[in-house]
Amino acid sequence: MTDIVVIGSGIGGLSCAALLARYGYQVTVCESHSLPGGAAHGFERSGFKFDSGPSLYSGLSYSPSPNPLRQVLDAIGEDVDWVNYDTWGCLLPEGEFETQVGAEQFALVLERLRGAHAVAEWRRLQEFMEPYSKAAIALPVANLRPNLGAIQTLGRSLPQLLKHLSAIPKLTGPFGDLMDQVVTDPFIRNWLQLLSFLLSGLPAEETSAAAVSFMFADWYRPEVQLDYPVGGSAALVDAFVRGIEKHSGELRLSAHVEQVLVENGKAVGVRLRNGEALRADVAVVVNASVWDMLKLLPEGAVPQSFLQQREETPECDSFMHLHLGIDAAGLPDDLACHYICVNDWELGITAPQNVVLISIPSRLDPSLAPAGQHTIHVYTPGNEPFEIWQGLDRKSEEYQQLKLERSQCLWQALERVIPDVRDRAKVTLVGTPLTHGRFLRRHHGSYGPALAAGKAMFPWPQTPLKGFYCCGDSTFPGIGLPAVAASGMLAAHAIAPVSKHLEMLKQLGL
Repeated sequence: MTDIVVIGSGIGGLSCAALLARYGYQVTVCESHSLPGGAAHGFERSGFKFDSGPSLYSGLSYSPSPNPLRQVLDAIGEDVDWVNYDTWGCLLPEGEFETQVGAEQFALVLERLRGAHAVAEWRRLQEFMEPYSKAAIALPVANLRPNLGAIQTLGRSLPQLLKHLSAIPKLTGPFGDLMDQVVTDPFIRNWLQLLSFLLSGLPAEETSAAAVSFMFADWYRPEVQLDYPVGGSAALVDAFVRGIEKHSGELRLSAHVEQVLVENGKAVGVRLRNGEALRADVAVVVNASVWDMLKLLPEGAVPQSFLQQREETPECDSFMHLHLGIDAAGLPDDLACHYICVNDWELGITAPQNVVLISIPSRLDPSLAPAGQHTIHVYTPGNEPFEIWQGLDRKSEEYQQLKLERSQCLWQALERVIPDVRDRAKVTLVGTPLTHGRFLRRHHGSYGPALAAGKAMFPWPQTPLKGFYCCGDSTFPGIGLPAVAASGMLAAHAIAPVSKHLEMLKQLGL
């Protein structure tokens, strides 16, 4: 018996569980995989330590921070060691170059590529976005609460929020509407489309203005730096697990939940694949995609209208992954940690295999690879169609051939940075949408819901089933590490009393 069962140990579920444990609840997290972390889990092969997913972090190495992930870490009293950097590589149709985060640094790139007119437009954009950026961070996500208790928790931020009331309505719509008011230069528009896609899996016309405004506040502030956790994403996951366990919470690995138990119209626990029934006195929280969440509910547990609405949620595409351990002998010492590759702007930013991301985290944290070697992760960020993989037998020759064919774009992008990388490879792992779906328990291996800003809303954590809540990238505020951490906080605060919430805010000075 426990107070709360959390299904899934993605960052959303871990954030929710760690907060609830801090608030005094007995929490049990059930994770199907043998490793915690969901899309952020880390794994090791032959001495190389890999990130399975996220590789770009910001706003985490300082506190207080507007990043909800940092706010959760502060609330549970946990942290990791961070390495800071400010430079990344760009492999674009206009050429190959390095750039830095920060508005003025990017102005230098624009001056070289596009001239004074583009620089002037970029600076006008920074001025135009300033009120929206300030509005996006005026209300700490930690203060949000999906019930009437929000009157008290939001009241703490009301004076600051009132300063930005005029900008807030625009934040609920698509960023494309804001971009169109200022930006005409083709390269700047393409760049903003790229950033929007990386944030949400959608073009600027469908990406939340709030999400992009938050990014402007974070990436284009003075003296900004990006962060990377020493030990990789696994170290970040470990910090959340420590936060759960130090308050007598429990993480159960290889504990696959088959179904939510429902009695008298209330979620009362879960049944595991091994037949064990785990009772929950207070609530069940599921950290899974909207489609996978529905599979856990017994027939009749929620209204048919709820089922239909959630089943019809549009989905983003999936991923191709290439994890490599390579010999680093003779490679330049100044390789960037990250590279963004765009093959053709004209194809559209969401076109399959048009955008490829490269992460070489051992450049920042040598402990991720054996001495003299590098750990590399190359991936297509949510632009690999699931349809071409659907129904394939993972043991078949057809599947192996398709893996070989569809991974070439990853190799080719990396060869622009390390031309002889195929000869250097000691460990080679290719992941497909089927891999993504299998290990992360993700419907179609999807990046998440494709809910267009201004046309659809991410749901809040509550559901029609009493005692049953949701968190993760299928709930408000959406996709990405900061967003799923925020969703975990919201789910926790849908359950915990407002007195506990206010005490936490007071401790954090929010």
